[in-house]
Amino acid sequence: MTDTNTLLVTSTEEGIGKTAITLALATRAHDAGYDVGYMKPKGTRLRSAVGKTRDEDPMLARELLDLETDLHEMEPIVYSPTFIQEAIRGREDPDDLRERLQESIETCSDGTDLLLVEGSSDLATGSIVDLTDIDIAELLDARVLLVTGYDTPSDTDEILSAARAIGDRLDGVLFNGITDATVDELADDVVPFLESEGVPVHGILPRDRSLAGVTVADLARNLGADILTGDANTDVHVERFSVGAMSGSSALERFRRTRDAVVVTGGDRSEVQTAALEASGIKALLLTGGFQPASAVIGQAAEKNIPVLSVQSDTRTTIDRVEEVLRTGQTRNEATVDRMRTLLDDGVDIESLLSIDI
Repeated sequence: MTDTNTLLVTSTEEGIGKTAITLALATRAHDAGYDVGYMKPKGTRLRSAVGKTRDEDPMLARELLDLETDLHEMEPIVYSPTFIQEAIRGREDPDDLRERLQESIETCSDGTDLLLVEGSSDLATGSIVDLTDIDIAELLDARVLLVTGYDTPSDTDEILSAARAIGDRLDGVLFNGITDATVDELADDVVPFLESEGVPVHGILPRDRSLAGVTVADLARNLGADILTGDANTDVHVERFSVGAMSGSSALERFRRTRDAVVVTGGDRSEVQTAALEASGIKALLLTGGFQPASAVIGQAAEKNIPVLSVQSDTRTTIDRVEEVLRTGQTRNEATVDRMRTLLDDGVDIESLLSIDI
């Protein structure tokens, strides 16, 4: 437990904007003159570097908030597949982990006015060691912000269930990434219903294209892909993928119906690659199998400023990896956080949410 004003930000699903929201709130308070701490008790967005596996989000928080706290204190538990396997085998003691977490809490909150704690992508993660976000909120004596999306009325079941599971620690729900097609239904029907059930709603943030998907550069980095078109724009965002497994004419018809997509196809499928380059909604080509595409394809891609990536893995394996990156790997950087700050300023009473004066 800490005497610091503490807010834990959790969510109902991956890729819903939890990191951007957490860091936007933290930097907003930091820029207003408050001493702000940050921690992510269970690191899940992992990257290996210099022989260590760390979550990328605390690295970004450390930079944006000018923190000197060691990364291992900001992220005391590396929640990797290896950790999970060891925990299942009984080789990770929940009491020891709780003690380690308590020490990190004290370090990260020391001398701060506000501690922002980034939780997991759902309320179940950490169950095997008794350290779910609800468990951690109890340990921190923290208020909890639940970030969620909304597509159909049936989503209300999950949101209400999560809110009830959090209980009295729930500070409120924040809807993010809401489309124009669903915002009226959400505002007119769902929000009043939730509030009638005792669930506060802090606001509704619109879907913002600049916050959706990943950049082609990030996709390439996550896949370990070679970029065959050196000068093409890799800062463009892709939000979905399309598989080029059909004939060229059928492929073109399909590609023209999609937008902001990367086409995944075999490196030897020149007709599909050419069709993809003719569709305005295709932002990148990802070629599988390690095949070198025809020079005409590279030339056409360069002319249209469309990056072409190449991986050694087969198409099925590559599709699985792309799906994972798009589901969990939304680009997180200073620009993302700044954009989220703007959305929060426009749609949320930040002073009330953070219990501070700005």
